[in-house]
Amino acid sequence: MIGKSVTIAQFLESILQTLQMVFLSLAIGAVLGTVLGIALVVTRPGGVLANRWVFALLNPVINVLRSIPFIILMVAILPFTRFIVGTTVGTGAAVVPLVVFVGPYIARLVENSLLEVPQGIIEAADSMGATSWQIVWRFLLPEARSSLILSLTTATIGLIGATAMAGTIGGGGLGDLAISYGYQRFDSITMLVTVIVLVVMVQGIQGAGNLLARRSRRR
Repeated sequence: MIGKSVTIAQFLESILQTLQMVFLSLAIGAVLGTVLGIALVVTRPGGVLANRWVFALLNPVINVLRSIPFIILMVAILPFTRFIVGTTVGTGAAVVPLVVFVGPYIARLVENSLLEVPQGIIEAADSMGATSWQIVWRFLLPEARSSLILSLTTATIGLIGATAMAGTIGGGGLGDLAISYGYQRFDSITMLVTVIVLVVMVQGIQGAGNLLARRSRRR
């Protein structure tokens, strides 16, 4: 037993649910966010594929989605969640708002990372006759690799916090365990162990991200 009423099996299941929510949401959100981030960079004024209409559409939509706190976003899109997965409760249902939350967040992080690449590199690539997509895939992304790794690390840590909030509407995971047992049943031991596990997870992910970013810079 952990605390007054939580078994080790329940606790391990909650950890697994949290990991499932984080990494499934990250996999989908990273693809979506990377595509949106690249689109923001290449279509902005002065970009290699400048298109003011596309940029004028994407920029405010991403800003709006990023402006909504996750707990409100999660409740606001319940009908959309039900439409996608057929339910609004459980780990699978929590993935939908998590993707909507992290996709625009990653898009901004990717945009910032790509904008850090010196303009001289892009000009040199253009002078060598590289196409717009070659500039993106062979110059922008490789040059920003270390920063992109740190950006994804930051997004992953943000997702861990979001999964804890998903527990407030029955999303499962450590957040649900902490609320249902630690808070509502006044089980301080369960709450303390949950906090420790979350801290260890965050520290581990941050350390791994820093290590990968350092190795990337040495190549």
